[in-house]
Amino acid sequence: MNIFKLSKPKWSADFFGCHTDVGTCCLTCWLPCVTFGRIAHVVDDGDSSCCAQGCVYCLLMMVSCHWILSCIYREKMRSKYGLPAEPCCDCGVHYFCECCALCQEYGELKNRGKDPADYTSAPNPLKMFK
Repeated sequence: MNIFKLSKPKWSADFFGCHTDVGTCCLTCWLPCVTFGRIAHVVDDGDSSCCAQGCVYCLLMMVSCHWILSCIYREKMRSKYGLPAEPCCDCGVHYFCECCALCQEYGELKNRGKDPADYTSAPNPLKMFK
C-alpha cells in the first residue's frame, strides 16, 4: 500500500443529485439561463457578467445551441478544479442532460464555498488592470 498515492479529485455534487437542492433544480428547469449565467460568472472569477452570460445562453437557446456554450464552461470548470469528465464527455453531458449538468456544476461551486447566488452580476473592475 502506497500512503503517498494522491487520489484524483472527484465531483462533490452528484450528477443526478438535483433533489438535494430543490430551489436550484426548479430554477434550472424553468430558467436555465439564470443558472448558467451564475455559473459562468463564478468560473470566470467575476470577469464576465452573470446577466450578459445568461442573455447569450438565452439567445443560443432560440437556435438550440445553448449546450455548446455550457459545454465550454463545464470544461473550464473541470480544468480549474481538476475534475474528471464524468459521466461522459462535457458536450455529451450538456447535450443529453443539460439541467442535470447545470445543477451539478452549481452544486459543485456551492460545495467549494463559491455559491453562485452570492456573487454580484458586475465584472470585477480591478482585474482589468492586472
